[in-house]
Amino acid sequence: MNDSHSGSKTTTPSTTTPPSVTPTPSTTTPSAVAAGERSGAVRPVLWVLLVVCAAGDAVASRADAGVGVRVAFWLATLGCAAALIVHHYRRRRG
Repeated sequence: MNDSHSGSKTTTPSTTTPPSVTPTPSTTTPSAVAAGERSGAVRPVLWVLLVVCAAGDAVASRADAGVGVRVAFWLATLGCAAALIVHHYRRRRG
């Protein structure tokens, strides 16, 4: 008779991982490596766009283009500069 009151205790092995062996996120996972490669391509593209937009703004200003064109180039230049700053600080922390 296997009675729960018989005095013999059977324990099941624990399925939890001990704290010293707890897996930690690694930066060498395939997705992290791919994200690092993509991130490495972001900065040069942003720099090229910044230069192109700034040159477009200068040309539009000299050519007496419409205000809408000049504002569009100015906003694009500002956006590229802001994206470069954000990219710099995110890469610096991580």
